[in-house]
Amino acid sequence: MAGRRFSMNAGRTTKQGQQINVGKDGAEYQAIVSTITMNPDDMKEVGVVSGGMVLIRSDNGEAEFLCKEGKVPSGMIFVPYGPPTCRLMGQSTDGTGMPTSKGWEVEVEPLASAPGTVAEQPAEEE
Repeated sequence: MAGRRFSMNAGRTTKQGQQINVGKDGAEYQAIVSTITMNPDDMKEVGVVSGGMVLIRSDNGEAEFLCKEGKVPSGMIFVPYGPPTCRLMGQSTDGTGMPTSKGWEVEVEPLASAPGTVAEQPAEEE
């Protein structure tokens, strides 16, 4: 991997838990598990605005996510567990039965063709 690396942590959210009862195939559930939360300063550094799409790469795979800003420490990304995070996890469970889900080292790349990337925002007039 090249470029700026981040520590990615996955977990469950209350809203995600509520949506499991509705169904994992529902649009709202899919939107929840396909959205990462990043520190606003990290987003600026990477070149993405809230609502932009990013490609996340780990040593095990890659997945696309919608990016929103939130209250996470600089250098860290949060994402709810779901199919996209499974593409990033390795298969080793170290005997626990579940792959490591905290502290993955990942690379974030804005998707240039996606609306919401800094490159596609109109220039501010002076």
